[in-house]
Amino acid sequence: MFARVTMVEIDPVRMSPAAAVDRFKQQVLPELRQQAGYEGALVLSTPEGKGILISLWSTQEAAESTVSSGYYEAQLAKFLTVFRAAPGRGQYEVVVAEGLTAVTA
Repeated sequence: MFARVTMVEIDPVRMSPAAAVDRFKQQVLPELRQQAGYEGALVLSTPEGKGILISLWSTQEAAESTVSSGYYEAQLAKFLTVFRAAPGRGQYEVVVAEGLTAVTA
């Protein structure tokens, strides 16, 4: 399993962190679920607008294909007007995963 980690900072003057999470749930998650190899996601947020998205993928190739296809950039574009700075991104192999269960909020 592989994880792509995207670090963002939402400008709370332009959009509240809660509204950004709602936009993610409504506009990104449905499309994310359709991507080959997608296995789940975690979204972490602070009241100040800092956020981390961890998307989980069955293989490294599945994670990379969403970048090479343009899908990843298209999803980021949905938030471009509310980012304080360009998002950061990293990719990691998941070497320990304990106690992860599906949560809907």
